Amino acid sequence: MAEYLLFATERYALPILGPLASALQAAGHGVSSLFVAGAAGATLPAPVRPVDVRAAVALRPRAVFSAANTVPTFVSGAKVQLFHGFNVEKRADHRGHFRVRGLFDLYCTQGPLTTAPFEAMAREQGHFAVVETGWPKLDPLFRDEDAEARALRLRASGRPVVMFASTFTERLSAAPHLADAIAAEIARGDRFWILTLHPKCAPDLFARYRALAGDSAVFVETEQLIAAQRAADVLVADTTSVVSEFAVQRKPVVTFRNRAPKPHMLDFDRPEDLRSQLERAFAPTPSLVQSIADYADAIHPARDGRASERVIAATEALLAGELGVLRRKPLSSLYRGLQIRRELGYWGRAAR
Repeated sequence: MAEYLLFATERYALPILGPLASALQAAGHGVSSLFVAGAAGATLPAPVRPVDVRAAVALRPRAVFSAANTVPTFVSGAKVQLFHGFNVEKRADHRGHFRVRGLFDLYCTQGPLTTAPFEAMAREQGHFAVVETGWPKLDPLFRDEDAEARALRLRASGRPVVMFASTFTERLSAAPHLADAIAAEIARGDRFWILTLHPKCAPDLFARYRALAGDSAVFVETEQLIAAQRAADVLVADTTSVVSEFAVQRKPVVTFRNRAPKPHMLDFDRPEDLRSQLERAFAPTPSLVQSIADYADAIHPARDGRASERVIAATEALLAGELGVLRRKPLSSLYRGLQIRRELGYWGRAAR
């Protein structure tokens, strides 16, 4: 039995790592979790074992799977990047989704739009491999409907279901601007709303949106995100990566002041237009339906719910030398490794 380590710095990583943990356990492997910073105290269901930094080093895992921008380089094993979201163009490529920090051995990409740029960088830099696996977070999206999603649909009592999600980035967040318009829609009662916010949103926003819960709305936490997406017919959002996750289902998305609006989105910039945009979303044109399908195929064509198994297979191929010989990591990775040690408070010997 091999040992594997899951690494996270924020709670939103849990729905990404959970399906992978299940796949590893189904294959007979041991799984431990090192959750720090914003994810500290969070857990995945047993038999995943939470460990501290020293125990993670002592574990000597075969691989470390990270749903964060960083990974503890002093822990043994292959370092595998799973990503914490889709590329939603919040920042320039060199600062955002396509930033290579010299920490990872393998990038498990979600679809062609992510794979191609990373493959180009891998050919140029040579110190990491790239395999398009799909995203473990979306595995449950393509499996039989779970009890949570079914329960949310039951609460709607046959009404159409709208989901609202928002990023925490203040300049891009729809949450402060749409609160009143969403409250008015909920008060009408003709649709059921599932509300959620990024875990790093301001506490006053959480209080404001939680207060909207009632007969026509429910507030859900990050861990229920996939169930909420399965239950909803239409999404209202901004520049959050939930837009891409939802569109993968080939369902309509309404966006408020999206940073880089695309043909598959119904983008608007005045809160008072929310109602009319929802009407368009619930009666999509053939061209909009096609645009959504084209985008879904570009970012995540896999629809079999087995991305986690492909991540494991890609990791094993890397360890077996089947993905080629990697160059040494750049010198900049040494400095980043020291930063990670400082952040995690570990100055002991690195595992070999």
